[in-house]
Amino acid sequence: MKKLFSAFVLLLFYYSSYAQLRNYEVVFDVSSRDSISQQAVVREISLIKNANPEANLEAVIYGQGLNLVLKDKSAHTESIMKLLKMNNVSFKVCSITLSRNHVDKNQLIPGVEVVPDGIYEIITKQKEGWGYIKVSQ
Repeated sequence: MKKLFSAFVLLLFYYSSYAQLRNYEVVFDVSSRDSISQQAVVREISLIKNANPEANLEAVIYGQGLNLVLKDKSAHTESIMKLLKMNNVSFKVCSITLSRNHVDKNQLIPGVEVVPDGIYEIITKQKEGWGYIKVSQ
């Protein structure tokens, strides 16, 4: 009985320590043109990275959120470029949104990645266990 109890305690300790090591992973869904919402996602990513430098954070931009990552239209170009230099931070934009708005990849803030489908990117992250935050007004 003591051996069984000891094995249970060790197993419990293993799972508890493993859970604490699990990566902090969040995908942000950005489809709003609202400047306050766009400012909020940049601020939140920065705050999370300051609190937890190992966090994996990804902002997926599509639809009306496109201006957030356009060099000539974003009010947050410098902040986004600074975040993109950090480990495990990415800003990804939907290629369908780019096509629909007649925007070329060269118009994006340097470092912003293009994905085939923004919604599919979000769903994929969720299936991988990432947390999800919808950024909206």
